[in-house]
Amino acid sequence: MKAKKRYLLVLFSCAFLILCYFGGYRLWESGESKVNGITHKKDRLGYLDILESYREKDLVYSPRLSRKERSLSTDSVTCYMDTCFDFSRCVGDFKVYVYPIQDRISPVYQNILNVIQESRFYTDDPSQACLFILSLDTLDRDHLSPDYVKNMQIKLSQQAKYWNDGKNHLIFNLYSGTWPDYAEDLGFHVGQALIAKASFSLSKFRPQFDISIPLFPKNHPKKGGERGTLTSNNFPVSKRYTLVFKGKRYVHGIGSETRNSLYHVHNNKDIILVTTCRHGKSWKQMKDERCEADNKEFDR
Repeated sequence: MKAKKRYLLVLFSCAFLILCYFGGYRLWESGESKVNGITHKKDRLGYLDILESYREKDLVYSPRLSRKERSLSTDSVTCYMDTCFDFSRCVGDFKVYVYPIQDRISPVYQNILNVIQESRFYTDDPSQACLFILSLDTLDRDHLSPDYVKNMQIKLSQQAKYWNDGKNHLIFNLYSGTWPDYAEDLGFHVGQALIAKASFSLSKFRPQFDISIPLFPKNHPKKGGERGTLTSNNFPVSKRYTLVFKGKRYVHGIGSETRNSLYHVHNNKDIILVTTCRHGKSWKQMKDERCEADNKEFDR
């Protein structure tokens, strides 16, 4: 008899817990809650509202990246201009200091440094500088690239005398990560440095701090070119081409869906979008039916 009572007590307890669980869940779903006998309506947040609240708390990150990759790329440091930048160094003239070059750098990065050093903002006196530019080539952080600089963290500690956890430093980057996932791993601790980077992802970009720049080719001229349309006040724009893109088409992996669809827009008149499948070591094994024609058009 006592055993039966114990079983009944357990059964009623389980039923009560299930009732509380599903009752509470349905109450949450209805958007109502009761506090001290008063019913309160809860605002239901949509996806964009939740994403925005995560952005404000700097909680947005890519689930594909490991903790190590996220820490290497931006150190998970929350930065704004008023928290990670020392404006006291910028009183008076705006001056930029470039570290002396000690290692081999790519011609593209050399052009960037030349432009800065030939400008009126350059100073060779670090005590007068508002901004610091590394002489270490950070443009190409693709492990498969011949321009990839190894042991960047060690070289940074040895050569960046005024690093100070990256404060008032500007890092240029065009390529990060490597095939096939292209995780944005710069391979060294960025800290409080500003990043001027092409193809920024939402998970890495720090709003009101980092700078998104276009991805320019390696043969991009250092100086020259036509006057900008806005400057010359030339409206409507009389250009032969409305839109032009030339680049690699990934036959699989990240970026493949977007670039594989570019041929739909290409009209071979004012919209020119040409791609090549020649990318990576196994493109021939994974090429599709359009690769041969696309490669010929790309070469032409």
